[in-house]
Amino acid sequence: MRNHEHLGRGGTNGGGGTFAEVDGEESLRRRSFPFAPLRVRMTIITSLLFACASVPVMPPDSEQMLPPDVEAISLLGKPLSSPPLAADVQKKREEELAQAQRDYDASPNNADAIIWLGRRTAYLGRYREAIDIFTEGIRKHPDDARMYRHRGHRYITVRRFRDAVKDLEFATLLIRGKPDEVEPDGQPNARNIPLGSLQSNIFYHLGLAYYLLGDDEHALTAYRQCLDRAKNPDRLVSTSHWTYMTLRRLGRIKEADKVLEPISIDLDVIENISYHKLLLMYGGEIAPEELIKQDANTTDGATILYGIANWYFYNGQSDRAQALWQKVLDGQQWAAFGYIAAEADVARPSPGPALRDHTSP
Repeated sequence: MRNHEHLGRGGTNGGGGTFAEVDGEESLRRRSFPFAPLRVRMTIITSLLFACASVPVMPPDSEQMLPPDVEAISLLGKPLSSPPLAADVQKKREEELAQAQRDYDASPNNADAIIWLGRRTAYLGRYREAIDIFTEGIRKHPDDARMYRHRGHRYITVRRFRDAVKDLEFATLLIRGKPDEVEPDGQPNARNIPLGSLQSNIFYHLGLAYYLLGDDEHALTAYRQCLDRAKNPDRLVSTSHWTYMTLRRLGRIKEADKVLEPISIDLDVIENISYHKLLLMYGGEIAPEELIKQDANTTDGATILYGIANWYFYNGQSDRAQALWQKVLDGQQWAAFGYIAAEADVARPSPGPALRDHTSP
């Protein structure tokens, strides 16, 4: 165990409290599921208890003990402050936040205004403040799945994975039986085409939260739900990447190989080029050596280096894998999913994923 964390396949971390700690959630469950509130609650709590078995967690008020300039404590005990931004990016995001603040001030009960204030705050690396904003949104709009989706995302950022699971699992209940909807981009891509949807993002982040906890079976279930909602190449490659890695951790190599079948070099990927390249590498179309020269101080660099590290680990090259995990952690992109995942792997008592020993479903 490193410092305050103990992660394992089946482990957990971060954040305390109860499932109904937010005002309005219990009354919402009773209103939305009048005939089975206990079943709904127990389904989620049972999975959480399974994940938490025999693993110590951070105290519930740990985030309140942080200094003002620290956003989180890493799984290795390192204080994490807001990642640095280029001057022009900082200026643009501050202007966008100022506009979001004006919109909120004009209509503080408007759900969209709350969400954008939270998102713009997070884009500046003020993650704890963003979580507080989304918590306010949940109090005002307890049946709005978007609030739980965004707060769950930022719980992942600050290493409160268990709280992320609770939020995102609850969001899946709120979207049940409803049509999916396009999620506006906070940072538009080069073509200004929104690629994410509410439901795919809920399941994507839920899968990641379980993956980081080491609960691979639940991660796989969530990622498959996300794949069912993948309506464009970008969502296909991002979800396929994490699904592939989860299956490899489970030792289900044949299933992992099937995930690669829809992936071709000519997919029209707009944003998630790093995930696309990794999938091509997993399929043997790109050699790891072609991708390994990455800057760990960029989000794409952390993503690719983490994927290559896992590839080495799966294939018996643990020394090379650990060197790459450490290279990711030597970078500055601690909010990137590749960085968080590398941190989780290194923080385990035996570094790296606990691979299963079978090679078929």
